[in-house]
Amino acid sequence: MDSNYKPFDHIASAQRIRNYLTGSQSFEEANSLPDRDKLTFSNGFYANCSAIFVDIRKSSELPTHYKRPRLARIYRAYLSELVAIFNGDQNTREINIAGDATWAVINTPLKSDVDSVFALGARANSMAKVLNHEMKRASYGHPIEVGVGMSWGRALMIKAGYSGSGINDVVYMGDVVNEAAKLANYGNSRPGVPAIVTSSNFYGNLNEHNRGLLDYDYARKCYTGSVINTAMEEWFKENCA
Repeated sequence: MDSNYKPFDHIASAQRIRNYLTGSQSFEEANSLPDRDKLTFSNGFYANCSAIFVDIRKSSELPTHYKRPRLARIYRAYLSELVAIFNGDQNTREINIAGDATWAVINTPLKSDVDSVFALGARANSMAKVLNHEMKRASYGHPIEVGVGMSWGRALMIKAGYSGSGINDVVYMGDVVNEAAKLANYGNSRPGVPAIVTSSNFYGNLNEHNRGLLDYDYARKCYTGSVINTAMEEWFKENCA
């Protein structure tokens, strides 16, 4: 959110706080996430959705390998293609960049929609492989690893910000995004842990084929797998091997 200066008025602030805490607001149950333009500062919508979160492993160590201009190039390439992948699903409602992590909220009223989110995770995993190949070609000596977390659940979608200022954003309240972030943090965290990690609820909504690509992690009570996009893998073999 970009800033647009306006002096702070503590008396008006107190009134806004009272209005938000005690004023009339409606929170509707919905079958799917609505478009942003349906949101006001006095409503909200509960709906099932999925979240996907992709994070670079040991990102704090990257500045020891690359100076800032080269590091900026890596982040731009990585973030550009993650956004492109997430934006390629017509059910994507929200895409956010938070440091070296990128996450998205996807409308998934149908089980088949959850399989589409799973496909986004596979593409993200394959994209990291292509990125590492291109980095090696350009003499970037230290590759990156990513963790990909996916979860499914119910969230409350609200509009939040400074009413009347034009500074606002959509907030998704519920465990679905936080859970995806925690799962991504587990992916590729140590030897034997694959990049792709899903919650049990997400796994339960996948089709039989996709469930067969994952293994149960008894320690973390989640599902993991080294899942890739087959078309991207074939392209990689033909052009990058």
